[in-house]
Amino acid sequence: MVKKSKTAPEQEPLKLFYIFYNQERWDNWLTRLRESNFDIVEGSDDMPEGFQALYNFGQDITLSVLKIIKLYQNKRFSMEEAVDKLDQVEKIIMSEAPHDEIEEVVESLQLSMLVLFASCRKFLEGGYQTDIKALVGEGRKLIDGDMEKALGVAAEIGANVINGASCCSKYVKDDIDQPTLFDEWLIEAETMNEAMTSLKNFDEEAGEAV
Repeated sequence: MVKKSKTAPEQEPLKLFYIFYNQERWDNWLTRLRESNFDIVEGSDDMPEGFQALYNFGQDITLSVLKIIKLYQNKRFSMEEAVDKLDQVEKIIMSEAPHDEIEEVVESLQLSMLVLFASCRKFLEGGYQTDIKALVGEGRKLIDGDMEKALGVAAEIGANVINGASCCSKYVKDDIDQPTLFDEWLIEAETMNEAMTSLKNFDEEAGEAV
């Protein structure tokens, strides 16, 4: 007589329900920006509260989006599920900027966030170049003539960052008076680098909002 095995069948990872970003969160940040002062105080080295709020706003978005990728890496999400989550957050972040006093700063934030979403998709797709130095050089040449191609190059840099590569502080020039959009994307890539480091041991439990 054959004995039945007492070993329980291996269960698939629990499908979790996450709230990565919602309209209320976005609207709360917009309200905070409206209430902040962007005026530079003469003789002060402190960043105006409005720009500090904008900086924190960008970090909040970056961290939230990269949690989606981290959970994909942890096999909590399939690629299709990760892409769907990205689409949901991107729809909120890239919605039309409010037509009021913060329109310009919100649009500048959205431009920098282009590389975040493009990088995540490039990482999920795979097949990107890994020579970051060469990619930086190529992107700098393209930015004035072909923004779309330059974004594609920046996305490859961002995909490398998501995959663990160190970038991009050494390529960000602190002394330039008018940074290009590509420079802004490199700054965002560095923010992504810091966010991925902070998410090294990240794996949410069921029911937690992220």
